[in-house]
Amino acid sequence: MLVAQNIAEIEERIQNACSRAGRKRSELILMGVTKFVTADKIKEAYNAGVRYFGESRVKEAAQKFETCRDDFPEARLHLIGSLQRNKAKQAVNFFDCIQSADRDELVTELAKHSLERSEPLEVLLELHTGEESKSGYSGLDALFKAAELVLSCGKLKPAGLMTMAPFTKDSKLIRSSFRQLLNAQKELKKRFPPENWACLSMGMSNDFEIAIEEGSTLLRIGSAVFKD
Repeated sequence: MLVAQNIAEIEERIQNACSRAGRKRSELILMGVTKFVTADKIKEAYNAGVRYFGESRVKEAAQKFETCRDDFPEARLHLIGSLQRNKAKQAVNFFDCIQSADRDELVTELAKHSLERSEPLEVLLELHTGEESKSGYSGLDALFKAAELVLSCGKLKPAGLMTMAPFTKDSKLIRSSFRQLLNAQKELKKRFPPENWACLSMGMSNDFEIAIEEGSTLLRIGSAVFKD
């Protein structure tokens, strides 16, 4: 039950960060990032209350979840890693949400393959805010154009924004990254239906407490949940 213990410790840290920020725990979703994690550990996390899971690779996610998804009837599966256009069809048919919508060409590809879905595919637009190795839209103008594109696609549902802060111990740089995402959300809500931008996916094992203080609504936590 080590995973359950890890989650209990994380929950305590989340609650403390919420208290500092004057927020309610109910405002946040804890996502378990399951890259390289076995199905047994995923089940431990599910039994401990985790309902959102994030994967970085389409093929790996399919191999793990296709055979055991009936064991997780309430699970929501998100793609959080970079997605190549030639994997878009498989991703659309498998994931509940694509968090890494980072360029217009990919959005168009997702829209094309989403037409046969019974429910719209949720997408988060990824904003590049500082992590040099990561992709994402470069600024507000590009983000506004992408928002218009997603909203014009009937089987895509914009649900919010995602970013990855620089991997650093400099809390000022991390906060700056998260504040850029929050400011982008505010601008999008002025121009487009505000309910489409409610989710702010930011914060990982090394910086999720800062993310909570800066307004995150979805935490992507992997190593802290599944560490031995």
